Amino acid sequence: MALTKVQKTGITDNAIDADKIEDGTIVAADIAPGTITNAKLAGSIANDKLANSSITVNGSSVSLGGSVSAGKVQWQSVVTADGSTATSATAGYGYFIDTTSAAHTLTLPGSPSAGDTIAIKDYAGTFGTNSLTIGRNGNNIQGVANDSLISTNRASIVLVYIDATKGWLYTNESNVADLENAGYTSATGGTITTSGDYKIHTFTGDGCFVVSSAGFGGPTGDLDKVDYMVVGGGGGGGGSNFPGGGAGGGGAGGWRASSGTVSGCYCAGPSPLVSCVPGLSITATTYPVTVGGGGSGAPTGLGSAGSGSNSVFSTITSAGGGFGGSPGSGLQKTGEPGGSGGGGTYNGQAAGSGNTPPVSPPQGNPGGTAAGDPYYTAGSGGGAGGAGTPALTAPTGLAGVGGPSVCSSISGSSVAYAGGAGGGSGANPASLTNGGPGGGAGAGYGGCYPNLPGQNAQTANRGSGGGGGGGSGCTGGGNGAKGIVIIRYKFQ
Repeated sequence: MALTKVQKTGITDNAIDADKIEDGTIVAADIAPGTITNAKLAGSIANDKLANSSITVNGSSVSLGGSVSAGKVQWQSVVTADGSTATSATAGYGYFIDTTSAAHTLTLPGSPSAGDTIAIKDYAGTFGTNSLTIGRNGNNIQGVANDSLISTNRASIVLVYIDATKGWLYTNESNVADLENAGYTSATGGTITTSGDYKIHTFTGDGCFVVSSAGFGGPTGDLDKVDYMVVGGGGGGGGSNFPGGGAGGGGAGGWRASSGTVSGCYCAGPSPLVSCVPGLSITATTYPVTVGGGGSGAPTGLGSAGSGSNSVFSTITSAGGGFGGSPGSGLQKTGEPGGSGGGGTYNGQAAGSGNTPPVSPPQGNPGGTAAGDPYYTAGSGGGAGGAGTPALTAPTGLAGVGGPSVCSSISGSSVAYAGGAGGGSGANPASLTNGGPGGGAGAGYGGCYPNLPGQNAQTANRGSGGGGGGGSGCTGGGNGAKGIVIIRYKFQ
């Protein structure tokens, strides 16, 4: 016989417990809404008896009864900068950074996920004195492949990672003057030295200036620029194959430079040559660098000298110096044009023009002309700082003095570059035994009567010319010096 419903009056309190009810016997349809009150539920209901046994907080599943921090950022204890130790940031953490004694670097996670958050606060209000660098660790910041530099006192920022294109984005910031004040240039190539906050790359031979990250922002907005000095190879001195005729001195290589304002306002050279010449903008790429070789001096006997070769960095080309004229049958007596021109030889033959090809400001100057009868002395090569001196006629007959060099402190100390070479002396009168001196920067002296060759440029990588050969026989000319390329920028 089927069991009829049992009246509640027939069941004593607590007579039916869980052991008396087979699993699945009572379903939701058998229980009227509001029938079971809290007072009737003793103990607890296991999670596996519930349809939903967890909740989602900040994108993460948390079991009922578990614990989770409801905030996105867990602030850590103060990080005190010591000038040598970087801090590796963890997603979801906030960092109080104390830069009272030194600058500091906070390196972002290398493999972040969308939504990862990092918070930063200037603990002591000293970021303006000792800045905080935010290391990108291979990911973009604000869509740019550069570290960030925070240099404003009391700065507060929050970064959230979104994707590979934009990387970490600033979603909240306070008292941050320039979120793009972030980056110093990082590069390799050449011989690297430093002068204060500035890095210097010196190329004495061909190479590459490899920019891994270009700076941006900064107080004057020029951290993506570099200062430069590019000097071409010096021209060779002419050789004499004519009795009594001195040979022309070699011209200096072209000298081009920026004004120095983007990397410390050092002495960049004579004001007329560099005034208002801006630094070059760079990007994260490889820049081939060519350093021009010096021209060969004319060989002893029959032959002509050689001009220097061009030096090149980015859009800047400095021409090689022109060679000096060589007296003798079938030889070129005029000086050759170039960055600075070569000196002319006997009987008033012309000197080579400078600033060839023309640029502004001019990269060099013309050589000096030769003297005629009866001295046959030669003119000198032009220099970056001025034209070569012509040979004098009666009563002295002195050979020309090389055009002056220029000085620059781009390397961290003042150095002379691109001097013109002296012309060779003639045979009449025999007492005139001195060739013309070089115009500085190791430029070669002119050769002397009788039969003394022109002097090689004495200092390597200054772009100076070689001296012209002395008269009264077969004398050779001196070799010009190789050029140089120097690049300078702010790196901290």
